[in-house]
Amino acid sequence: MARLRDDTALSEAMSTEVSRRRAWVIAARPQTLPAAAAPVIVGVGLAVRDGVFTPLPALAAFVGAALIQIGTNFANDYYDAIQGADTDDREGFTRVVASGLIEPAEVKRAMWLTFAAAILVGTFLVYVGGVPILVVGLASVAAGIAYTGGPYPLGYHGLGDLFVFVFFGVIAVTGTYYVQAAALVGGGFPLWVPDGTVTLAAVIASLPVAAISTNILVVNNVRDVAEDAETGKRTLAVRFGYRFSRAQFLALLALAYLTPAWFFATGGGLAPLLPLVTLPLAVGIARTVVTETGGEALNPALESTGKLLGAYAVAFAVGLAV
Repeated sequence: MARLRDDTALSEAMSTEVSRRRAWVIAARPQTLPAAAAPVIVGVGLAVRDGVFTPLPALAAFVGAALIQIGTNFANDYYDAIQGADTDDREGFTRVVASGLIEPAEVKRAMWLTFAAAILVGTFLVYVGGVPILVVGLASVAAGIAYTGGPYPLGYHGLGDLFVFVFFGVIAVTGTYYVQAAALVGGGFPLWVPDGTVTLAAVIASLPVAAISTNILVVNNVRDVAEDAETGKRTLAVRFGYRFSRAQFLALLALAYLTPAWFFATGGGLAPLLPLVTLPLAVGIARTVVTETGGEALNPALESTGKLLGAYAVAFAVGLAV
């Protein structure tokens, strides 16, 4: 009998541990990692094209971006819960603090530890990229916290879209390209941007990633309009309504699929047009976004937009490199 009680206790302990592991996976939201990988993939593809590809800075850029993404996810989970933005009527994916799976203090501690790990990885990139990367890295961490935390949460005042477009698109792609090009310049810790390390092509190549990454947020905000309006989260969807957000989604898609034409027009050949193979997936998602408002339809659309970002980034990178 004692043996049976011991086995039962052990089984319950193992079940609890597995549940906690699952809860931490939910909190990290691995389905959002395409938003971290996509800019690095495109930045590498462009670097290969221009002959400045360097593997170690590229790898460090990905690890740093992934840590910032996960840290931002922890921050969102924690701050949305303590500010009352996550309610029982939420139609989105499970939030671990609001649902009671993990204590708020634990998630907050995980947020700080993840951002600290990102800064640690970033020390190598700062050596390579100098003051520009130091400024960008610290700004990225600060923005990840300020997205839902601090005295003026960006996501609560309609600035979340701009945050994603700039930090997970423009800065992430050009930063990936920059650290690779800067590594070839040599010298260590440049005080300013060395010549040829930030190009017009890198900025333009960042636009599709910025656009589709922002569309992930647009789908999220369209789904959550009613809850966000009730809890005081003034996203663009809440401020301007469904019609505006749907037009925004379509405009960002148009930007993503028109950008490869610039590379074609400037002598890149047909290869940069390779992302057009993902257009059917984009059209299918767009149909859902312009007709649906509930989580039953928009949750799958949200996941599909993440997959679209990953597929587009790979196709674009291959097209640029070829």
